[in-house]
Amino acid sequence: MGTWLEKWTPEDDTFWRNEGSRRAWRTLTVTTFALILSFGTWFMVSAIAVKLPGIGFKFDKDQLFWLTAMPGLAAGLLRIVHTFILPIYGSRHVITIATLIKLIPVIGLGLAVMNTTTPFWVFMVLAFTAGFGGGDFSSFMPSTSLYFPKRLQGTALGIQAGIGNFGVSVAQFMTPAMLGIATYGAAEVFTNKDPKTQEVIGTSEIYLQSAAFWYAPLLIILAIAAWFMIKSIPMKTSVKEQMDIFKDKHTWFCTITYVMTFGGFSGLAAIFPLLIKTIYGDFEGAPDPLKYAFLGPLIGASSRVLFGFVADKIGGAILTTITGISLIGGCIAIVQLGYLTPTSVDQFDGFLYLMLFLFFVTGMGNAATFRQYPIIFSHSPRQAAGVIGWTAAVAAFGPFIFAVSVSSVLSATGNANGFFYAIAAFFVIATAINWWYYNRKGCERPS
Repeated sequence: MGTWLEKWTPEDDTFWRNEGSRRAWRTLTVTTFALILSFGTWFMVSAIAVKLPGIGFKFDKDQLFWLTAMPGLAAGLLRIVHTFILPIYGSRHVITIATLIKLIPVIGLGLAVMNTTTPFWVFMVLAFTAGFGGGDFSSFMPSTSLYFPKRLQGTALGIQAGIGNFGVSVAQFMTPAMLGIATYGAAEVFTNKDPKTQEVIGTSEIYLQSAAFWYAPLLIILAIAAWFMIKSIPMKTSVKEQMDIFKDKHTWFCTITYVMTFGGFSGLAAIFPLLIKTIYGDFEGAPDPLKYAFLGPLIGASSRVLFGFVADKIGGAILTTITGISLIGGCIAIVQLGYLTPTSVDQFDGFLYLMLFLFFVTGMGNAATFRQYPIIFSHSPRQAAGVIGWTAAVAAFGPFIFAVSVSSVLSATGNANGFFYAIAAFFVIATAINWWYYNRKGCERPS
Protein backbone atom coordinates (compact mmCIF):
# COMPACT_ATOMS: atom_id res chain seq x y z
CA MET A 1 0.00 0.00 0.00
CA GLY A 2 3.01 2.34 -0.50
CA THR A 3 2.04 5.78 -1.68
CA TRP A 4 4.97 6.73 -3.93
CA LEU A 5 5.86 4.93 -7.16
CA GLU A 6 9.51 3.94 -7.46
CA LYS A 7 9.71 4.73 -11.17
CA TRP A 8 7.68 6.77 -13.63
CA THR A 9 9.01 7.35 -17.18
CA PRO A 10 6.01 7.81 -19.51
CA GLU A 11 8.19 9.02 -22.41
CA ASP A 12 9.81 5.55 -22.49
CA ASP A 13 7.68 3.64 -25.02
CA THR A 14 8.42 0.24 -23.47
CA PHE A 15 7.52 1.40 -19.98
CA TRP A 16 4.38 3.09 -21.29
CA ARG A 17 3.15 -0.03 -23.09
CA ASN A 18 3.96 -2.49 -20.31
CA GLU A 19 2.95 -0.53 -17.23
CA GLY A 20 2.48 3.20 -17.61
CA SER A 21 -0.56 3.35 -19.89
CA ARG A 22 -2.74 1.11 -17.73
CA ARG A 23 -1.99 3.01 -14.52
CA ALA A 24 -2.28 6.44 -16.14
CA TRP A 25 -5.72 5.80 -17.65
CA ARG A 26 -6.98 4.18 -14.43
CA THR A 27 -5.84 7.20 -12.45
CA LEU A 28 -7.42 9.53 -14.99
CA THR A 29 -10.74 7.70 -14.65
CA VAL A 30 -10.87 8.06 -10.87
CA THR A 31 -9.73 11.68 -10.80
CA THR A 32 -12.11 12.67 -13.59
CA PHE A 33 -15.15 11.33 -11.72
CA ALA A 34 -13.89 13.06 -8.60
CA LEU A 35 -13.47 16.28 -10.56
CA ILE A 36 -17.07 16.10 -11.77
CA LEU A 37 -18.20 16.22 -8.14
CA SER A 38 -15.67 18.96 -7.42
CA PHE A 39 -17.21 21.20 -10.07
CA GLY A 40 -20.71 20.17 -9.04
CA THR A 41 -20.23 21.15 -5.40
CA TRP A 42 -18.37 24.31 -6.45
CA PHE A 43 -21.35 25.55 -8.48
CA MET A 44 -24.22 24.15 -6.44
CA VAL A 45 -24.60 27.52 -4.68
CA SER A 46 -25.32 29.31 -7.98
CA ALA A 47 -28.11 26.82 -8.68
CA ILE A 48 -29.57 26.84 -5.17
CA ALA A 49 -29.40 30.63 -4.71
CA VAL A 50 -32.13 31.38 -7.25
CA LYS A 51 -34.60 29.29 -5.21
CA LEU A 52 -33.89 30.82 -1.79
CA PRO A 53 -36.33 33.78 -2.06
CA GLY A 54 -39.12 31.42 -3.06
CA ILE A 55 -38.89 29.42 0.18
CA GLY A 56 -38.87 32.45 2.46
CA PHE A 57 -35.32 33.83 2.64
CA LYS A 58 -35.29 37.65 2.50
CA PHE A 59 -32.12 38.03 0.42
CA ASP A 60 -31.98 40.80 -2.20
CA LYS A 61 -30.37 40.55 -5.66
CA ASP A 62 -26.99 41.87 -4.49
CA GLN A 63 -26.88 39.32 -1.67
CA LEU A 64 -27.71 36.50 -4.08
CA PHE A 65 -24.90 37.59 -6.42
CA TRP A 66 -22.52 37.67 -3.46
CA LEU A 67 -23.49 34.11 -2.58
CA THR A 68 -22.61 32.98 -6.09
CA ALA A 69 -19.35 34.95 -5.88
CA MET A 70 -17.97 33.43 -2.65
CA PRO A 71 -17.19 29.93 -4.03
CA GLY A 72 -15.10 31.60 -6.73
CA LEU A 73 -13.15 33.63 -4.19
CA ALA A 74 -12.43 30.53 -2.13
CA ALA A 75 -11.54 28.43 -5.16
CA GLY A 76 -8.96 30.94 -6.35
CA LEU A 77 -7.30 31.10 -2.95
CA LEU A 78 -7.38 27.33 -2.47
CA ARG A 79 -6.02 26.65 -5.94
CA ILE A 80 -2.93 28.63 -5.02
CA VAL A 81 -2.45 26.18 -2.14
CA HIS A 82 -3.16 23.18 -4.36
CA THR A 83 -0.60 24.42 -6.89
CA PHE A 84 2.23 23.71 -4.46
CA ILE A 85 1.09 20.78 -2.32
CA LEU A 86 0.93 18.10 -5.03
CA PRO A 87 4.70 17.48 -5.32
CA ILE A 88 4.98 17.45 -1.51
CA TYR A 89 2.11 15.15 -0.55
CA GLY A 90 1.43 13.30 -3.80
CA SER A 91 -1.68 12.60 -5.84
CA ARG A 92 -3.03 9.87 -3.56
CA HIS A 93 -3.24 11.90 -0.36
CA VAL A 94 -4.22 15.18 -1.96
CA ILE A 95 -7.06 13.80 -4.07
CA THR A 96 -8.46 11.59 -1.29
CA ILE A 97 -8.55 14.37 1.31
CA ALA A 98 -9.77 16.98 -1.18
CA THR A 99 -12.72 14.72 -2.01
CA LEU A 100 -13.68 14.09 1.61
CA ILE A 101 -13.48 17.73 2.72
CA LYS A 102 -16.28 18.67 0.32
CA LEU A 103 -18.69 16.97 2.71
CA ILE A 104 -18.55 20.19 4.77
CA PRO A 105 -20.38 22.46 2.28
CA VAL A 106 -22.61 19.64 1.04
CA ILE A 107 -23.99 18.79 4.47
CA GLY A 108 -23.79 22.34 5.80
CA LEU A 109 -25.70 23.94 2.95
CA GLY A 110 -28.32 21.20 3.05
CA LEU A 111 -28.98 21.89 6.70
CA ALA A 112 -28.94 25.70 6.24
CA VAL A 113 -31.69 25.82 3.62
CA MET A 114 -34.02 23.87 5.90
CA ASN A 115 -34.36 26.84 8.26
CA THR A 116 -35.42 30.21 6.85
CA THR A 117 -34.05 31.96 9.94
CA THR A 118 -30.50 30.93 8.97
CA PRO A 119 -28.62 34.25 8.78
CA PHE A 120 -26.99 35.51 5.63
CA TRP A 121 -23.48 35.31 7.09
CA VAL A 122 -23.87 31.56 7.60
CA PHE A 123 -24.74 31.17 3.95
CA MET A 124 -21.70 33.27 3.05
CA VAL A 125 -19.42 30.99 5.08
CA LEU A 126 -20.94 27.86 3.54
CA ALA A 127 -20.72 29.38 0.07
CA PHE A 128 -17.04 30.00 0.74
CA THR A 129 -16.52 26.36 1.73
CA ALA A 130 -18.18 25.32 -1.54
CA GLY A 131 -14.98 26.67 -3.06
CA PHE A 132 -13.24 23.51 -1.80
CA GLY A 133 -14.55 21.90 -4.98
CA GLY A 134 -13.04 24.62 -7.14
CA GLY A 135 -9.65 24.40 -5.47
CA ASP A 136 -9.06 20.78 -6.47
CA PHE A 137 -8.43 21.59 -10.12
CA SER A 138 -4.91 22.87 -9.44
CA SER A 139 -3.93 19.49 -8.03
CA PHE A 140 -5.90 17.25 -10.37
CA MET A 141 -4.71 18.72 -13.66
CA PRO A 142 -0.98 18.94 -12.84
CA SER A 143 -1.22 15.40 -11.54
CA THR A 144 -2.67 14.21 -14.85
CA SER A 145 0.01 16.02 -16.87
CA LEU A 146 2.67 14.01 -15.01
CA TYR A 147 1.07 10.64 -15.72
CA PHE A 148 1.00 10.99 -19.52
CA PRO A 149 3.65 11.44 -22.23
CA LYS A 150 3.67 14.84 -23.97
CA ARG A 151 2.02 13.46 -27.11
CA LEU A 152 -1.09 12.50 -25.08
CA GLN A 153 -1.22 15.34 -22.58
CA GLY A 154 -3.58 17.48 -24.65
CA THR A 155 -5.97 14.56 -25.02
CA ALA A 156 -5.76 13.51 -21.35
CA LEU A 157 -6.09 17.03 -19.98
CA GLY A 158 -8.91 17.76 -22.41
CA ILE A 159 -10.80 14.65 -21.32
CA GLN A 160 -10.35 15.31 -17.62
CA ALA A 161 -11.06 19.01 -17.65
CA GLY A 162 -13.85 18.69 -20.19
CA ILE A 163 -15.67 15.87 -18.46
CA GLY A 164 -14.90 17.45 -15.09
CA ASN A 165 -16.52 20.65 -16.31
CA PHE A 166 -19.73 18.67 -16.79
CA GLY A 167 -19.98 18.96 -13.03
CA VAL A 168 -21.20 22.53 -13.50
CA SER A 169 -24.06 21.26 -15.62
CA VAL A 170 -24.64 18.45 -13.15
CA ALA A 171 -25.15 21.00 -10.37
CA GLN A 172 -27.53 23.14 -12.41
CA PHE A 173 -29.37 20.17 -13.95
CA MET A 174 -29.65 18.05 -10.81
CA THR A 175 -30.88 20.91 -8.62
CA PRO A 176 -34.37 21.05 -10.19
CA ALA A 177 -34.34 17.26 -10.57
CA MET A 178 -33.68 16.75 -6.85
CA LEU A 179 -36.27 19.28 -5.63
CA GLY A 180 -39.00 16.67 -5.67
CA ILE A 181 -36.97 13.93 -3.97
CA ALA A 182 -36.98 13.59 -0.20
CA THR A 183 -33.56 12.78 1.31
CA TYR A 184 -33.47 14.19 4.84
CA GLY A 185 -35.80 16.67 6.51
CA ALA A 186 -39.21 18.06 5.68
CA ALA A 187 -40.27 19.76 2.46
CA GLU A 188 -40.20 23.56 2.11
CA VAL A 189 -43.09 25.53 0.65
CA PHE A 190 -42.00 27.29 -2.53
CA THR A 191 -44.09 30.35 -3.39
CA ASN A 192 -44.59 31.45 -6.98
CA LYS A 193 -45.24 35.17 -7.41
CA ASP A 194 -46.35 37.34 -10.30
CA PRO A 195 -43.12 39.10 -11.46
CA LYS A 196 -44.90 42.46 -11.82
CA THR A 197 -47.41 42.60 -8.95
CA GLN A 198 -45.57 40.18 -6.59
CA GLU A 199 -48.93 38.59 -5.82
CA VAL A 200 -48.87 34.91 -4.91
CA ILE A 201 -50.06 32.81 -7.83
CA GLY A 202 -49.33 29.37 -6.44
CA THR A 203 -47.30 27.23 -4.05
CA SER A 204 -45.58 23.87 -4.19
CA GLU A 205 -43.50 21.67 -1.91
CA ILE A 206 -39.80 21.20 -2.67
CA TYR A 207 -36.79 19.62 -0.96
CA LEU A 208 -34.09 22.22 -1.64
CA GLN A 209 -31.76 20.47 0.82
CA SER A 210 -31.69 17.45 -1.50
CA ALA A 211 -29.82 19.55 -4.08
CA ALA A 212 -26.87 19.49 -1.66
CA PHE A 213 -27.26 16.21 0.25
CA TRP A 214 -27.19 13.95 -2.79
CA TYR A 215 -23.46 14.56 -3.33
CA ALA A 216 -22.48 13.09 0.07
CA PRO A 217 -22.53 9.32 -0.66
CA LEU A 218 -20.81 9.81 -4.01
CA LEU A 219 -18.01 11.83 -2.40
CA ILE A 220 -17.40 9.06 0.15
CA ILE A 221 -17.28 6.37 -2.56
CA LEU A 222 -14.82 8.34 -4.70
CA ALA A 223 -12.58 9.16 -1.73
CA ILE A 224 -12.27 5.42 -1.03
CA ALA A 225 -11.57 4.73 -4.72
CA ALA A 226 -8.88 7.43 -4.81
CA TRP A 227 -7.08 5.99 -1.79
CA PHE A 228 -6.98 2.43 -3.09
CA MET A 229 -6.48 3.06 -6.84
CA ILE A 230 -4.07 6.00 -7.03
CA LYS A 231 -0.32 6.05 -6.42
CA SER A 232 1.82 9.20 -6.30
CA ILE A 233 4.52 10.02 -8.83
CA PRO A 234 7.92 10.69 -7.21
CA MET A 235 8.34 14.41 -7.82
CA LYS A 236 9.10 15.67 -4.35
CA THR A 237 10.19 19.27 -4.12
CA SER A 238 9.86 22.17 -1.73
CA VAL A 239 7.53 25.13 -2.09
CA LYS A 240 10.59 27.40 -2.41
CA GLU A 241 11.90 25.41 -5.38
CA GLN A 242 8.52 25.61 -7.09
CA MET A 243 8.56 29.41 -6.89
CA ASP A 244 10.93 29.53 -9.86
CA ILE A 245 7.93 29.54 -12.23
CA PHE A 246 7.26 33.16 -11.27
CA LYS A 247 10.64 34.28 -12.67
CA ASP A 248 9.50 33.35 -16.18
CA LYS A 249 7.38 35.96 -17.95
CA HIS A 250 5.51 33.20 -19.78
CA THR A 251 3.94 32.10 -16.49
CA TRP A 252 2.18 35.46 -16.38
CA PHE A 253 1.25 35.43 -20.07
CA CYS A 254 -0.25 31.95 -19.69
CA THR A 255 -2.15 33.19 -16.65
CA ILE A 256 -3.74 35.96 -18.70
CA THR A 257 -4.81 33.62 -21.52
CA TYR A 258 -6.25 31.09 -19.10
CA VAL A 259 -8.22 33.77 -17.27
CA MET A 260 -9.72 34.52 -20.68
CA THR A 261 -10.70 30.90 -21.33
CA PHE A 262 -11.41 29.15 -18.03
CA GLY A 263 -12.06 32.37 -16.15
CA GLY A 264 -14.59 33.20 -18.84
CA PHE A 265 -16.20 29.76 -18.65
CA SER A 266 -16.46 29.57 -14.87
CA GLY A 267 -17.44 33.22 -14.50
CA LEU A 268 -20.26 32.99 -17.02
CA ALA A 269 -21.42 29.69 -15.50
CA ALA A 270 -21.66 31.29 -12.05
CA ILE A 271 -23.72 34.30 -13.15
CA PHE A 272 -25.82 32.66 -15.88
CA PRO A 273 -28.84 31.63 -13.72
CA LEU A 274 -29.06 34.98 -11.92
CA LEU A 275 -28.43 36.87 -15.16
CA ILE A 276 -31.48 35.17 -16.70
CA LYS A 277 -33.56 35.92 -13.61
CA THR A 278 -32.40 39.55 -13.36
CA ILE A 279 -32.70 40.51 -17.05
CA TYR A 280 -35.77 38.52 -18.10
CA GLY A 281 -37.43 37.62 -14.78
CA ASP A 282 -39.84 40.57 -14.67
CA PHE A 283 -41.59 39.76 -17.95
CA GLU A 284 -44.82 37.81 -18.11
CA GLY A 285 -43.96 34.26 -19.06
CA ALA A 286 -40.41 34.71 -17.75
CA PRO A 287 -38.07 31.74 -18.33
CA ASP A 288 -37.10 29.49 -15.42
CA PRO A 289 -33.33 30.07 -14.96
CA LEU A 290 -32.60 26.47 -13.98
CA LYS A 291 -34.34 25.17 -17.09
CA TYR A 292 -31.64 26.78 -19.24
CA ALA A 293 -28.65 27.48 -17.00
CA PHE A 294 -27.18 23.97 -17.26
CA LEU A 295 -26.99 24.20 -21.06
CA GLY A 296 -24.11 26.71 -21.04
CA PRO A 297 -21.70 24.65 -18.93
CA LEU A 298 -22.81 21.49 -20.74
CA ILE A 299 -21.88 22.97 -24.11
CA GLY A 300 -18.64 24.45 -22.77
CA ALA A 301 -17.59 21.14 -21.23
CA SER A 302 -18.44 19.21 -24.41
CA SER A 303 -16.46 21.69 -26.47
CA ARG A 304 -13.46 21.26 -24.19
CA VAL A 305 -13.49 17.49 -24.64
CA LEU A 306 -13.85 17.76 -28.42
CA PHE A 307 -11.13 20.33 -28.92
CA GLY A 308 -8.60 18.50 -26.75
CA PHE A 309 -8.16 16.13 -29.68
CA VAL A 310 -8.16 18.99 -32.18
CA ALA A 311 -5.51 20.89 -30.21
CA ASP A 312 -3.25 17.82 -30.28
CA LYS A 313 -3.53 17.79 -34.07
CA ILE A 314 -3.21 21.45 -35.06
CA GLY A 315 -1.69 23.06 -31.97
CA GLY A 316 -3.19 25.09 -29.16
CA ALA A 317 -2.03 28.60 -30.03
CA ILE A 318 -4.14 29.02 -33.16
CA LEU A 319 -7.24 27.77 -31.31
CA THR A 320 -6.61 30.23 -28.48
CA THR A 321 -6.39 33.08 -30.99
CA ILE A 322 -9.66 32.00 -32.60
CA THR A 323 -11.20 31.74 -29.13
CA GLY A 324 -10.23 35.30 -28.25
CA ILE A 325 -11.56 36.78 -31.48
CA SER A 326 -14.84 34.89 -31.08
CA LEU A 327 -15.28 35.98 -27.46
CA ILE A 328 -14.70 39.61 -28.37
CA GLY A 329 -17.28 39.42 -31.14
CA GLY A 330 -19.81 37.59 -28.96
CA CYS A 331 -19.57 40.07 -26.07
CA ILE A 332 -19.99 43.06 -28.37
CA ALA A 333 -22.89 41.42 -30.21
CA ILE A 334 -24.88 40.63 -27.05
CA VAL A 335 -24.76 44.32 -26.13
CA GLN A 336 -25.33 45.79 -29.59
CA LEU A 337 -28.30 43.54 -30.32
CA GLY A 338 -30.04 44.73 -27.17
CA TYR A 339 -30.29 41.34 -25.46
CA LEU A 340 -29.13 42.79 -22.13
CA THR A 341 -31.74 45.56 -22.22
CA PRO A 342 -34.77 43.69 -23.57
CA THR A 343 -38.19 45.17 -24.16
CA SER A 344 -39.86 41.78 -24.50
CA VAL A 345 -39.35 38.22 -23.32
CA ASP A 346 -39.24 37.30 -27.02
CA GLN A 347 -35.62 38.51 -27.05
CA PHE A 348 -34.63 35.76 -24.62
CA ASP A 349 -33.94 33.26 -27.41
CA GLY A 350 -31.32 35.55 -28.95
CA PHE A 351 -29.75 36.14 -25.54
CA LEU A 352 -29.65 32.40 -24.86
CA TYR A 353 -28.07 31.48 -28.20
CA LEU A 354 -25.34 34.10 -27.86
CA MET A 355 -24.56 33.03 -24.31
CA LEU A 356 -24.33 29.39 -25.43
CA PHE A 357 -21.98 30.50 -28.20
CA LEU A 358 -19.74 32.16 -25.60
CA PHE A 359 -19.73 28.93 -23.53
CA PHE A 360 -18.84 26.87 -26.61
CA VAL A 361 -15.92 29.14 -27.43
CA THR A 362 -14.56 29.20 -23.88
CA GLY A 363 -14.60 25.40 -23.89
CA MET A 364 -12.52 25.37 -27.07
CA GLY A 365 -10.13 27.85 -25.50
CA ASN A 366 -9.78 25.78 -22.33
CA ALA A 367 -8.65 22.78 -24.36
CA ALA A 368 -6.30 24.93 -26.45
CA THR A 369 -4.53 26.65 -23.56
CA PHE A 370 -3.94 23.44 -21.60
CA ARG A 371 -2.40 21.95 -24.73
CA GLN A 372 -0.08 24.97 -24.96
CA TYR A 373 1.34 25.08 -21.45
CA PRO A 374 3.24 21.75 -21.39
CA ILE A 375 4.82 22.78 -24.71
CA ILE A 376 5.66 26.32 -23.65
CA PHE A 377 7.40 24.84 -20.57
CA SER A 378 8.62 21.65 -22.25
CA HIS A 379 12.11 22.22 -20.81
CA SER A 380 10.76 21.36 -17.33
CA PRO A 381 7.79 19.01 -16.73
CA ARG A 382 7.73 20.11 -13.07
CA GLN A 383 7.45 23.76 -14.07
CA ALA A 384 4.78 22.88 -16.62
CA ALA A 385 2.73 21.19 -13.89
CA GLY A 386 3.26 24.17 -11.62
CA VAL A 387 2.16 26.63 -14.28
CA ILE A 388 -0.96 24.59 -14.99
CA GLY A 389 -1.81 24.73 -11.30
CA TRP A 390 -1.05 28.43 -10.93
CA THR A 391 -2.95 29.57 -14.01
CA ALA A 392 -5.92 27.48 -12.93
CA ALA A 393 -5.76 29.09 -9.50
CA VAL A 394 -5.97 32.63 -10.82
CA ALA A 395 -8.65 31.73 -13.38
CA ALA A 396 -10.75 30.22 -10.59
CA PHE A 397 -11.40 33.76 -9.38
CA GLY A 398 -13.61 34.07 -12.49
CA PRO A 399 -16.91 33.36 -10.68
CA PHE A 400 -16.02 35.86 -7.93
CA ILE A 401 -14.89 38.60 -10.32
CA PHE A 402 -17.81 38.09 -12.71
CA ALA A 403 -20.48 37.92 -9.99
CA VAL A 404 -19.24 40.96 -8.06
CA SER A 405 -18.60 42.97 -11.22
CA VAL A 406 -21.93 42.31 -12.90
CA SER A 407 -23.76 43.02 -9.64
CA SER A 408 -21.94 46.36 -9.32
CA VAL A 409 -22.61 47.31 -12.93
CA LEU A 410 -26.28 46.37 -12.64
CA SER A 411 -26.64 48.44 -9.47
CA ALA A 412 -24.87 51.46 -11.01
CA THR A 413 -26.39 51.46 -14.50
CA GLY A 414 -29.44 49.21 -14.42
CA ASN A 415 -28.05 46.88 -17.08
CA ALA A 416 -25.04 44.62 -17.75
CA ASN A 417 -23.78 46.37 -20.91
CA GLY A 418 -20.71 47.85 -19.23
CA PHE A 419 -19.70 44.48 -17.83
CA PHE A 420 -19.67 42.80 -21.23
CA TYR A 421 -17.76 45.69 -22.79
CA ALA A 422 -15.17 45.44 -20.01
CA ILE A 423 -14.53 41.73 -20.42
CA ALA A 424 -14.37 42.20 -24.21
CA ALA A 425 -11.55 44.72 -23.66
CA PHE A 426 -9.68 42.20 -21.50
CA PHE A 427 -10.15 39.53 -24.17
CA VAL A 428 -8.49 41.86 -26.70
CA ILE A 429 -5.38 42.09 -24.49
CA ALA A 430 -5.24 38.33 -23.84
CA THR A 431 -5.66 37.50 -27.54
CA ALA A 432 -2.91 39.91 -28.54
CA ILE A 433 -0.50 38.36 -26.03
CA ASN A 434 -1.26 34.85 -27.26
CA TRP A 435 -0.82 35.79 -30.92
CA TRP A 436 2.44 37.69 -30.37
CA TYR A 437 4.27 35.17 -28.18
CA TYR A 438 2.81 31.82 -29.26
CA ASN A 439 0.98 32.04 -32.56
CA ARG A 440 2.55 34.42 -35.11
CA LYS A 441 5.33 33.37 -37.46
CA GLY A 442 8.67 33.60 -35.68
CA CYS A 443 7.07 33.87 -32.22
CA GLU A 444 9.10 33.22 -29.09
CA ARG A 445 7.55 29.92 -28.01
CA PRO A 446 5.31 28.42 -30.72
CA SER A 447 2.73 26.11 -29.21
